Amino acid sequence: MARKKAAEGSKQSRLTPKNARNAVGVAKIIGPAVLPVLAPLAVRAAGVAREAYDRYQARRIGVPVERLSEFTGRGAALRARIAGLADGLADLRAAQRATADDRKFADDTQGTLEQLAASVRAAERMPAARRKAAHRAVAGELDRLEGQLLQRLGV
Repeated sequence: MARKKAAEGSKQSRLTPKNARNAVGVAKIIGPAVLPVLAPLAVRAAGVAREAYDRYQARRIGVPVERLSEFTGRGAALRARIAGLADGLADLRAAQRATADDRKFADDTQGTLEQLAASVRAAERMPAARRKAAHRAVAGELDRLEGQLLQRLGV
């Protein structure tokens, strides 16, 4: 008896043309009443999700959310580091205690940063293995330059 009821229950849960027509009919009646309530909620939820994703991306590459649009693509984190290093060089130039040697370092490093930025842009269109190798090389050079800048800033 229990097997017979289980078999009947599974037959009723199948999607049949009749069940599909019934569901479409119910949706036609209920849809217009429910849609004006759900649409604004769905739009708001999408906005909240996008904002959370943008905050995550900005935190991941180390920039404020307002500047996130400046750094896109696979080299976004490297471009953000280059921009941060350029800001640090500007701080070094403007520092009261900056020596002539510090200013020369800042000028020389600025040229290097421009070359590194060009390398990151060029790497965007490279195959994955070559792009990763180029990104590793740029990251290594940025590590070296950041260390020198921090030393000159006295951090």
